[in-house]
Amino acid sequence: MPAKKKAVKKAAKKSPAKKTLRKESHVPIQPLADRVVVRPLSPEEMGTTTASGIIIPDSAQEKPEQGSVVAVGPGKIDDGVRVEPEVSVGDRVLFKRPYTDPTKFQGEEYYILSESEILAIIN
Repeated sequence: MPAKKKAVKKAAKKSPAKKTLRKESHVPIQPLADRVVVRPLSPEEMGTTTASGIIIPDSAQEKPEQGSVVAVGPGKIDDGVRVEPEVSVGDRVLFKRPYTDPTKFQGEEYYILSESEILAIIN
């Protein structure tokens, strides 16, 4: 095995677990592996309404979606080592618009995404 891969594995093992930073989710959906449950932000939360309350249509908006992470899986297993996710519950993220419609659960809409579909964390 190349030395670079070994160093990454060691760093993953030695890095402090993000589990202590994760907040408990209020959503009773537990994603598996590197999946993340994201609640899309409303037009008001994204700032896509004007001061007078007019909603800017999707065709005039940027294509990446914004959402709030509500649940995170334990991470994928790579060569027998679990790789911790980089996002945590409560993060506001940009993600690729999925090809599927959002999943509806208990009256709310959610996207269940692979962590690789998340483009960035918004600070």
